[in-house]
Amino acid sequence: MATDPAVPPPGWRAFLHLSDEELLAQCEVDRFRASGPGGQKRNKTDSAVRLRHRPTGLESVAVESRSQHENRARALKRLRVTIALEAREPLSGAALEGYQPSEAIAGRMRGQRIEIATKNPAYPEVVAEVFDVIEGHGWRLSDAAPAFGISTAALGRFIEGDPVVFRAANERRAALGLGLLRPGR
Repeated sequence: MATDPAVPPPGWRAFLHLSDEELLAQCEVDRFRASGPGGQKRNKTDSAVRLRHRPTGLESVAVESRSQHENRARALKRLRVTIALEAREPLSGAALEGYQPSEAIAGRMRGQRIEIATKNPAYPEVVAEVFDVIEGHGWRLSDAAPAFGISTAALGRFIEGDPVVFRAANERRAALGLGLLRPGR
Protein backbone atom coordinates (compact mmCIF):
# COMPACT_ATOMS: atom_id res chain seq x y z
CA MET A 1 0.00 0.00 0.00
CA ALA A 2 1.55 3.30 -1.11
CA THR A 3 1.32 6.31 1.16
CA ASP A 4 1.39 9.93 0.15
CA PRO A 5 4.53 11.55 1.64
CA ALA A 6 2.70 14.90 1.77
CA VAL A 7 0.12 13.44 4.17
CA PRO A 8 1.52 12.78 7.65
CA PRO A 9 0.64 9.42 9.22
CA PRO A 10 -2.15 9.50 11.79
CA GLY A 11 -1.11 10.48 15.29
CA TRP A 12 -1.85 8.92 18.65
CA ARG A 13 -5.36 10.37 19.01
CA ALA A 14 -6.56 8.08 16.22
CA PHE A 15 -5.55 4.95 18.15
CA LEU A 16 -5.25 5.33 21.92
CA HIS A 17 -9.00 5.64 22.49
CA LEU A 18 -9.63 2.28 20.77
CA SER A 19 -10.57 -0.78 22.80
CA ASP A 20 -8.02 -3.57 23.05
CA GLU A 21 -9.98 -5.59 20.49
CA GLU A 22 -10.14 -2.68 18.02
CA LEU A 23 -6.43 -1.93 18.38
CA LEU A 24 -5.53 -5.61 18.07
CA ALA A 25 -7.61 -5.81 14.87
CA GLN A 26 -5.25 -3.21 13.35
CA CYS A 27 -2.22 -5.37 14.12
CA GLU A 28 -0.41 -8.27 12.56
CA VAL A 29 0.17 -10.77 15.35
CA ASP A 30 3.23 -13.03 15.26
CA ARG A 31 3.63 -15.89 17.69
CA PHE A 32 7.05 -17.38 18.12
CA ARG A 33 9.33 -19.26 20.45
CA ALA A 34 11.68 -17.21 22.54
CA SER A 35 14.16 -17.96 25.25
CA GLY A 36 13.09 -16.97 28.70
CA PRO A 37 11.13 -18.44 31.59
CA GLY A 38 9.67 -21.86 31.33
CA GLY A 39 12.01 -24.49 32.67
CA GLN A 40 11.27 -27.80 30.96
CA LYS A 41 8.69 -26.17 28.66
CA ARG A 42 11.18 -23.64 27.30
CA ASN A 43 11.26 -23.52 23.49
CA LYS A 44 8.39 -26.01 23.22
CA THR A 45 5.51 -23.58 22.69
CA ASP A 46 5.03 -20.44 20.64
CA SER A 47 4.13 -18.22 23.57
CA ALA A 48 6.05 -15.05 22.65
CA VAL A 49 4.00 -12.37 20.86
CA ARG A 50 4.99 -9.56 18.48
CA LEU A 51 2.42 -6.98 17.40
CA ARG A 52 2.95 -4.87 14.27
CA HIS A 53 0.53 -1.95 14.11
CA ARG A 54 -0.25 -1.61 10.39
CA PRO A 55 -1.36 2.08 10.36
CA THR A 56 1.79 3.36 12.12
CA GLY A 57 4.33 0.61 11.44
CA LEU A 58 5.16 0.47 15.15
CA GLU A 59 5.91 -2.81 16.96
CA SER A 60 5.87 -4.26 20.44
CA VAL A 61 7.01 -7.62 21.79
CA ALA A 62 6.35 -9.61 24.95
CA VAL A 63 8.17 -12.83 25.85
CA GLU A 64 8.08 -12.89 29.67
CA SER A 65 5.30 -15.41 30.26
CA ARG A 66 4.72 -19.00 29.18
CA SER A 67 1.16 -17.88 28.46
CA GLN A 68 0.54 -16.52 24.98
CA HIS A 69 -2.56 -14.74 26.30
CA GLU A 70 -0.54 -12.88 28.98
CA ASN A 71 2.16 -11.99 26.46
CA ARG A 72 -0.44 -10.63 24.01
CA ALA A 73 -1.89 -8.41 26.77
CA ARG A 74 1.60 -7.15 27.70
CA ALA A 75 2.49 -6.50 24.06
CA LEU A 76 -0.75 -4.54 23.61
CA LYS A 77 0.02 -2.33 26.64
CA ARG A 78 3.53 -1.75 25.30
CA LEU A 79 2.12 -0.91 21.87
CA ARG A 80 -0.09 1.78 23.42
CA VAL A 81 2.94 3.37 25.09
CA THR A 82 4.96 3.09 21.86
CA ILE A 83 2.18 4.84 19.94
CA ALA A 84 2.09 7.54 22.63
CA LEU A 85 5.84 8.06 22.32
CA GLU A 86 6.18 7.84 18.53
CA ALA A 87 2.93 8.95 16.84
CA ARG A 88 3.33 12.67 17.50
CA GLU A 89 0.69 15.37 17.07
CA PRO A 90 2.76 18.39 18.16
CA LEU A 91 1.03 21.66 18.90
CA SER A 92 2.14 24.84 17.18
CA GLY A 93 1.15 28.47 16.76
CA ALA A 94 -2.16 29.49 18.31
CA ALA A 95 -2.88 25.93 19.50
CA LEU A 96 0.35 25.95 21.49
CA GLU A 97 -0.16 29.47 22.85
CA GLY A 98 -3.74 28.74 23.93
CA TYR A 99 -3.03 25.23 25.18
CA GLN A 100 -5.13 24.03 28.08
CA PRO A 101 -4.36 20.59 29.55
CA SER A 102 -6.95 17.96 28.66
CA GLU A 103 -9.06 16.31 31.35
CA ALA A 104 -6.67 13.35 31.20
CA ILE A 105 -3.88 15.58 32.51
CA ALA A 106 -5.91 18.08 34.53
CA GLY A 107 -7.43 15.22 36.50
CA ARG A 108 -3.96 13.96 37.40
CA MET A 109 -2.55 17.23 38.69
CA ARG A 110 -1.56 17.01 42.34
CA GLY A 111 -0.29 20.42 43.31
CA GLN A 112 2.76 21.06 41.14
CA ARG A 113 2.95 17.47 39.80
CA ILE A 114 1.40 15.24 37.17
CA GLU A 115 0.68 11.97 38.97
CA ILE A 116 -0.45 8.86 37.14
CA ALA A 117 0.60 5.25 37.56
CA THR A 118 2.19 3.58 34.55
CA LYS A 119 -0.44 0.80 34.84
CA ASN A 120 -3.32 3.28 34.59
CA PRO A 121 -5.13 2.81 31.24
CA ALA A 122 -5.00 6.60 30.68
CA TYR A 123 -1.19 6.68 31.07
CA PRO A 124 -0.34 6.45 27.33
CA GLU A 125 -2.71 9.34 26.54
CA VAL A 126 -1.15 11.52 29.26
CA VAL A 127 2.37 10.74 28.02
CA ALA A 128 1.38 11.46 24.41
CA GLU A 129 -0.09 14.86 25.29
CA VAL A 130 2.95 15.77 27.40
CA PHE A 131 5.26 14.81 24.54
CA ASP A 132 3.18 16.83 22.04
CA VAL A 133 3.45 19.97 24.18
CA ILE A 134 7.18 19.46 24.75
CA GLU A 135 7.68 18.83 21.02
CA GLY A 136 5.84 22.07 20.29
CA HIS A 137 8.32 23.85 22.55
CA GLY A 138 11.33 22.38 20.75
CA TRP A 139 11.98 19.87 23.54
CA ARG A 140 12.92 22.63 25.97
CA LEU A 141 11.33 21.55 29.25
CA SER A 142 11.77 25.04 30.72
CA ASP A 143 9.50 26.41 27.96
CA ALA A 144 6.96 23.55 28.11
CA ALA A 145 6.49 23.29 31.89
CA PRO A 146 4.49 26.55 32.28
CA ALA A 147 1.91 25.18 29.80
CA PHE A 148 1.05 22.58 32.43
CA GLY A 149 1.35 25.03 35.32
CA ILE A 150 4.27 23.12 36.83
CA SER A 151 7.98 23.68 37.30
CA THR A 152 10.66 22.45 34.94
CA ALA A 153 11.85 20.07 37.67
CA ALA A 154 8.34 18.63 38.10
CA LEU A 155 8.06 18.02 34.35
CA GLY A 156 11.48 16.38 34.41
CA ARG A 157 10.41 14.14 37.30
CA PHE A 158 7.30 13.05 35.39
CA ILE A 159 9.40 12.07 32.38
CA GLU A 160 11.99 10.38 34.59
CA GLY A 161 9.31 8.33 36.35
CA ASP A 162 9.19 5.73 33.57
CA PRO A 163 12.47 4.45 32.10
CA VAL A 164 10.86 3.90 28.67
CA VAL A 165 9.55 7.48 28.57
CA PHE A 166 12.85 8.87 29.87
CA ARG A 167 14.82 7.01 27.18
CA ALA A 168 12.42 8.19 24.42
CA ALA A 169 12.69 11.82 25.60
CA ASN A 170 16.48 11.66 25.60
CA GLU A 171 16.53 10.04 22.15
CA ARG A 172 14.40 12.89 20.78
CA ARG A 173 16.54 15.54 22.50
CA ALA A 174 19.72 13.93 21.16
CA ALA A 175 18.25 13.88 17.62
CA LEU A 176 17.68 17.65 17.95
CA GLY A 177 21.20 18.25 19.23
CA LEU A 178 20.03 19.13 22.74
CA GLY A 179 21.69 17.94 25.93
CA LEU A 180 20.36 14.82 27.58
CA LEU A 181 18.09 14.98 30.59
CA ARG A 182 19.82 13.78 33.73
CA PRO A 183 18.09 11.69 36.37
CA GLY A 184 17.25 13.54 39.56
CA ARG A 185 16.56 16.93 38.02
